Amino acid sequence: MTFNFVRHFFVCAFSLFALAGCSQLPQNHTTHLYIASDSTATDYAQEEDYQTKRYPQTGWGQVFQPLFTPESLKRLSALHVGNKVIVDDKAKGGRSTRSFFEEGRWREIYEALQPGDLVLIQFGHNDQSKDKVDRYTPIDGYKQYLRLYIEQVRAKKARPILITSVNRNYPWLDGKLQNSHGDYPQAVKDIGKEFNVDVIDLTQLSIDHFTAKGEAYVTEKYFMNLPEGKFEGYPKGQKDNTHFQPEGAQAVAKLVFEALTKLPAKP
Repeated sequence: MTFNFVRHFFVCAFSLFALAGCSQLPQNHTTHLYIASDSTATDYAQEEDYQTKRYPQTGWGQVFQPLFTPESLKRLSALHVGNKVIVDDKAKGGRSTRSFFEEGRWREIYEALQPGDLVLIQFGHNDQSKDKVDRYTPIDGYKQYLRLYIEQVRAKKARPILITSVNRNYPWLDGKLQNSHGDYPQAVKDIGKEFNVDVIDLTQLSIDHFTAKGEAYVTEKYFMNLPEGKFEGYPKGQKDNTHFQPEGAQAVAKLVFEALTKLPAKP
């Protein structure tokens, strides 16, 4: 089945659903929030021997569920969530918009979607990896996959929310962190405007937050820059300015949650 055929099928399906109208969801329903993303959002705690092999590496999706408390849900009324939100983190390391779809990971989300569910879509880290042919997706293809994801989510009467990539811990210039993802964040914004879809600019939010904390602080506390002998899984230490320790993951999760509270109401 070709990409264009799949996209055409779901465009038609969405049109039929739109004609049928959308019923009001009861307040006592459970809203599922799916995360489609890469290693920056992955729940590593689900992996075998996490404590001895991976810890302290933590994805922001891994620490997202605790933010959805009965009290905090009141701040998400514009998203029409129920009295309970369940975070279903489908993020997987090394995946781009293309490989996430080709491996069938997106299909798992699509088949499970119910009306009123939310889908957070954050890719870009691996799409821009030109030297890795299994994941690289140029801007045009990147936009096509985002279009497909949006159309499929809407076909299920669920709500897609695009998220630009969380920034890496480089490059720094005169004490301010700079964009590490080239044209990919703007591509997300372009698709958001094209489809009238919510966009959380996590690239800029994280740049501003990391800059405010300072390079030395986020390098040591937020990212996976580890000393020798401190963690069992990294006896020789680690230098990694892409992935997070728990404090960094929690900070990014809070940025995403706060951004969700600011999104406008939609049918």
